[in-house]
Amino acid sequence: MMVLGIDIGSRSIEVVAMRQGEVVEKRHGPTTFNPVQQINHLLEGLEAQMAVATGYGRNLVQELSLGFPVQTITEIKAHGLGAHHLFPKGRTVLDIGGQDTKALSLLPGGRVGKFEMNDRCAAGTGKFLEYSAQIFQIPIQDFGAYALGGDNPPIINSMCTVFAETEATSLMAQGVKPENIALGLHLAIARRTVNMLNRVGLVLPLIFVGGVAHNPCMCNLLAEQTKTKIDETLFVPKEPDMSGALGAALWAQEIVAETT
Repeated sequence: MMVLGIDIGSRSIEVVAMRQGEVVEKRHGPTTFNPVQQINHLLEGLEAQMAVATGYGRNLVQELSLGFPVQTITEIKAHGLGAHHLFPKGRTVLDIGGQDTKALSLLPGGRVGKFEMNDRCAAGTGKFLEYSAQIFQIPIQDFGAYALGGDNPPIINSMCTVFAETEATSLMAQGVKPENIALGLHLAIARRTVNMLNRVGLVLPLIFVGGVAHNPCMCNLLAEQTKTKIDETLFVPKEPDMSGALGAALWAQEIVAETT
């Protein structure tokens, strides 16, 4: 029988289906303003022995009638399991999502040692980048590539979205190249996240997951700030936003194995 991992984030929902230790299907969609309806839509046609939900909206599964048992786990645990499964040699995990940022140190088996989480404001998250992209009237999916066009980033002192916009506007008025301002905004996030990593005890290799790991500028700056090299001591999955759902599916698999 199949098991499911469901990651209900603030910006998107991911589903991973596993059978006998192998991923057999992946689904992805925006969270929307009706996440329960979206979850039902993404799970349509899937029959499973059980599911495990994680993420910002994991408790929403209590409102669903799926016909099979559903449990929940924290994003910390899910991302630890998912990242370890993808890169068993990884020792530290950075997850930058739409709503929060998490830094985790990994113990054997994907268990989490120390962790730190920023979920009180948009600073350093995907929402900060999304808001910043709007200042430049650039689609968020293109903002990282745009920032790579910069070569002399100014120091952005504020990580508050409102004050960062004021700084960016002021820099534009001073004639600073827009690509440099965009690069400066990315660099401010990179430095903030590296501070988080250092507080949990950064040990290499580092695994970078979450939706922001799709951003090429953030990947490059993270490698630069942590003195790592992509694909050698900094690992970025091909589908970095699937890590949480994968971890949830792995946990569902463990529960099923223990009860059969």
